[in-house]
Amino acid sequence: MTDNLRTVTLFITVNEQVGASSECLQALKICGLPVTRIESCPSTSSEPGYDFLVDIDTQTNDVQNVIEEIKKVNIVRDVRHAECSEKLNDAASSAKVPWFPRKIPDLDALIDKVLEFGKELSSDHPGAQDPVYRQRRYEIVEKAQAYRTGQLLPRIEYTEKEKYTWKYLYTRMRALYPKYACRNYRQMFDLLEQKSIFTPDNIPQIEDISEFLKERTGFTLRPVMGQLSSRDFLSSLAFRVFHSTQYVRHYSDPLFTPEPDCCHEFLGHVPMLADPYFAELAQEIGLASLGASDEDITRLAAIFWYTVEFGLCREDGDVRVYGAALLSSYGELEYAFTETPEKRSFDPSEVANQTYPLTEYQPLYFIADSFRDATSQLRDFGMTIKRPFQIRYDPHTETVQVLDSTDKI
Repeated sequence: MTDNLRTVTLFITVNEQVGASSECLQALKICGLPVTRIESCPSTSSEPGYDFLVDIDTQTNDVQNVIEEIKKVNIVRDVRHAECSEKLNDAASSAKVPWFPRKIPDLDALIDKVLEFGKELSSDHPGAQDPVYRQRRYEIVEKAQAYRTGQLLPRIEYTEKEKYTWKYLYTRMRALYPKYACRNYRQMFDLLEQKSIFTPDNIPQIEDISEFLKERTGFTLRPVMGQLSSRDFLSSLAFRVFHSTQYVRHYSDPLFTPEPDCCHEFLGHVPMLADPYFAELAQEIGLASLGASDEDITRLAAIFWYTVEFGLCREDGDVRVYGAALLSSYGELEYAFTETPEKRSFDPSEVANQTYPLTEYQPLYFIADSFRDATSQLRDFGMTIKRPFQIRYDPHTETVQVLDSTDKI
């Protein structure tokens, strides 16, 4: 073995069909690569198929070209790689990697780590001078603070003012969806109405929504006191867990909220989290965030902002919305389709370096060709994040595995 020889592990996802393993090996033979180890398991993606973990010893410095050659084989859907060596193990043990959850119960550690709002309101919040509203918020937030993994999700008996606020926003947003919302969103919204989870007269309970999502995509909701840091919020997505508020914006302005409330969470996020392709995209962002540096978290937060919150997509020659902030904002949803904001094609490398305003309409939106393409792009982008290990999610145990050696892979 020469000094330049190194072990590279390829993560190859192939379509489900007879002879998948032999075609996978044929793809490697085309590149003239010696295989030292190969394992397979059912794919964790939303489409049927298999994931192959393949160790190769190579002297080539251009692994990316090898990956591109393998991708040309029809059966191959996706290829990623990780270098595995003693140096990698040394780096994993010595690097200062930020703490991140390994299993869903670890999310209990995030309960009190809210940045703002929750129990306390800023002076310019619409409900800041309303003692009844503030007390109501306190009661709801207390339930979120007391929740632990495995317990029944707290149910809220919403007041008539809260139901009025929900209905006012619900009916106005619903009228805009046929014109602006993407097909995936409309289909899931209709299904939520068919199951009577979404109705204009009653605010849904997160227990009912969570059961619906679990059946559709494996996502679940978890109550949260207020706004989490980007790192903490994104980490939960890796486990297909979405932190959701349960309090309602102030009734004085049903079309505006300076913070995420349950109207935004339910109308904006829930229908898309019920779509398998979008759920996969959201989880990819979460997995990429685990153990990432502060700089990379900032980049991933920008990607989340311009996709999950404000994303546009192409559909049958038109542009439609899949971003939750737009799908729960009466004013900005229509504004996004005017000539005022700039629109660009989605490219994670460009999106990651964008800044964005928090309290005004966005001057820029990004358009994805499809959720599948965006997810594939995000996987490739995730491989550029410098970590002394790779992350692998096990959907059966709902845990993440840290792959910092060939033995663990």
